[in-house]
Amino acid sequence: MKIQYFASEDWEKEYVAGKLAGNEVVFNDGPLSNFPDLTDNAAEALCIFIDSKIGAEELDRFPAVKLIATRSTGFDHIDLEATKARGITVTTVPFYGENTVAEFAFALLLALSRRIPEASEIVKRGGFSPTGLRGFDLSGKTMGIVGCGHIGMHMIKMANGFGMKVLGFDVHPDPEVAKANDFSYASLPELFAQSDVISLHVPYNPHTHHLINKENVGSIKKGAYLINTSRGAVVETEALVEALKNGTLAGAGLDVLEEEGDMADETALLVQPHPNEDALKIALANHYIIDHPRVIVTPHAAFNTTEAITRILDTTIDNITAFATGAPQNALA
Repeated sequence: MKIQYFASEDWEKEYVAGKLAGNEVVFNDGPLSNFPDLTDNAAEALCIFIDSKIGAEELDRFPAVKLIATRSTGFDHIDLEATKARGITVTTVPFYGENTVAEFAFALLLALSRRIPEASEIVKRGGFSPTGLRGFDLSGKTMGIVGCGHIGMHMIKMANGFGMKVLGFDVHPDPEVAKANDFSYASLPELFAQSDVISLHVPYNPHTHHLINKENVGSIKKGAYLINTSRGAVVETEALVEALKNGTLAGAGLDVLEEEGDMADETALLVQPHPNEDALKIALANHYIIDHPRVIVTPHAAFNTTEAITRILDTTIDNITAFATGAPQNALA
């Protein structure tokens, strides 16, 4: 097959080219949006990441495409109605970083609980006093895991290892799984009220949009910490800001922010003739979040390890190979 491959590093090109020998792979440095004039009447597959938006307009530029292989678990960057109408198969990477993301989430929690960023900054400034750096033990605290899927289960195991009591919320509770992994299911209000730490591990969809919001954020146990490595819009930004201001949340570890796309290019947001007021408010609120002394913000990096990226590439390569042999795998229905 001829494959148009978007967003690649040099080592990735060599790795993928070797694994897909026998195919014609055209590598493009960056997302599809970097190539607005690119057309290809012969390409049968597009290999993309979440920063490449695919809709009817983009598909018109690649009329022979029969496969879109996204190197991600999520697929909200792809217009599935448009692909279905054209008979295009879409494949994903359903599992690649269950432990990877969970480890990062726990790293955020440990950095908060032991005030590691502040401690490091003090030493960089020439100080060596532990004054003002008192943290708290995780042992004996209650961890609330929202979303007990593959990543959530890894979080549960790690929390157990730290001697924490674990509560889990999931839309499909499994008592046998809970028993085997030493945690208890709770309703969302119960979890909010009892948890010293809340960690979010849910996909983003209409049901999880603003799962934490202005109406329910006040029910969170006062002084709790929030960890979010899922998607930014699972948490309503205004609710997060208010909870930090009034002490409902003592701090947060955030690998994602609502409207983080706008944050990447604030100039474009601010110079629009008629700015989207809601998006502007969110962007400005994010500045408060980023500057908060008990908040750690990272750039959507939870998945970013050598091992996880290699698993992503291997699964994507297998998806492309399987499609070429007429036996698609990891395809969306």
